Amino acid sequence: MHASELRGISLFKGLSDQQLSDLVETGAEVLIEPGVTLWDEGEPADFWWVLVDGALQPLRHIGREDTVVGKMDVPGRWAGGFRAWDESSVYLATGRGSEEGRLLRVPATALRRLYADWFPFGVHFIEGLYGTVRRVESTIRQREALATLGTLSAGLAHEINNPAAAASRAVEALEDASQMLLTSVGRLSRTGVTPAQFAGLEALRAGLTTTASVPDALALADLEDLLSDWLSARNVERDWVIGPTLAAAGADLEWCNRAESLFDGPALDPALEWVAAALSMEKLLSEVRESTRRVSELVAAVKSYSQMDRGSRQNTDVVEGLESTLVMLGHKLRGGVEIVREYSDNLPSIDAYPGELNQVWTNLIDNAVDAMDGVGTLRVATLSDGAGVTVEIGDTGPGLPPPVAKRAFEAFYTTKDVGKGTGLGLDIARRIVVERHGGTIDLESVPGRTVFRVCLPLVQA
Repeated sequence: MHASELRGISLFKGLSDQQLSDLVETGAEVLIEPGVTLWDEGEPADFWWVLVDGALQPLRHIGREDTVVGKMDVPGRWAGGFRAWDESSVYLATGRGSEEGRLLRVPATALRRLYADWFPFGVHFIEGLYGTVRRVESTIRQREALATLGTLSAGLAHEINNPAAAASRAVEALEDASQMLLTSVGRLSRTGVTPAQFAGLEALRAGLTTTASVPDALALADLEDLLSDWLSARNVERDWVIGPTLAAAGADLEWCNRAESLFDGPALDPALEWVAAALSMEKLLSEVRESTRRVSELVAAVKSYSQMDRGSRQNTDVVEGLESTLVMLGHKLRGGVEIVREYSDNLPSIDAYPGELNQVWTNLIDNAVDAMDGVGTLRVATLSDGAGVTVEIGDTGPGLPPPVAKRAFEAFYTTKDVGKGTGLGLDIARRIVVERHGGTIDLESVPGRTVFRVCLPLVQA
């Protein structure tokens, strides 16, 4: 190719003959053949391509198809070369020939050198423009991460609200049960109950349990009706409260008859009321204990997930991080998601940044659940070969097409709609694993089985 062939192209208007000659000498002529791909979307934009004649079709991979997004058929149209200004730039589309012709291909490094010689101010201007775009993109990603934090916080609030509300309801019910207990004791004392009678009543109460099992709901309902009728026949007040409580604790007619043998006449009513109140308090205290235990577990999981009380780099239990992440994403794992844990025994701790690793687990698990559309099996596994620890996170979703899998760890690449996902991105997950921890991350994907595999060394270099 001769410099004179570029003179009539408007793109090069203003360049001297010497500058055109330098450009041609630095570059190379590339022939265009219909159907032949010259560069691929997502690959490093190491070359600047200028159309001299012929035609190209730019294509973008959208969903599962390659879609034509324009046409390069006017001499002077160009593509690529972005690495002259930004080392992380990639081709924004695939270039495929549609009509025979020629291209001038100039290495990005040479393009930068020529521009620096010809237009020093222009180079500074372009670098500033690229830097601004990168900062804007970084701000957008930060806002997405904050939105994701809000989503996780909302899910956690929902998780904590359930046991907290249950504890609150139990405390309110405890007030009524304690008042019932005190009232029944006063009424019982006024009947002249003897110590022996009260000891016998306590023995009867101890024989019941608030965790008694019944065959089914229908059997429990039948037993409640039977006991209520027995109580009503003996003029026991509040039989609709005492009967169900006794039935739930495993009392039957034989138990009631034994109680009647201890207390005849007016003493039977407060005696049975005292038993029912004591059983209710026992059950409600158990509910409070279970609810507060669940809240404590959630708080501990949050502390483990955020590493809020620990140093940034430390001896790290990988399983603990995985479990705390599953708790944080608990609101997404209900319903149709089955969790299969395959943790190897005696898994060693690793030297790592646990807070950052938890972000990786969050991204991979969230992606897996989204891929299955909330229905399927989530597999979380760990194993060790003595030199490091491997974590596998798999799902039973439809899998990733090869072109998508190839670009999965590419910066700014996503297949999710706006507002979906964690805002972290597999590119950042890769950087955390590879650059921060000296490990590796890869994936295997076929329909019905996708596995992300993260390998981490025991000790960082």
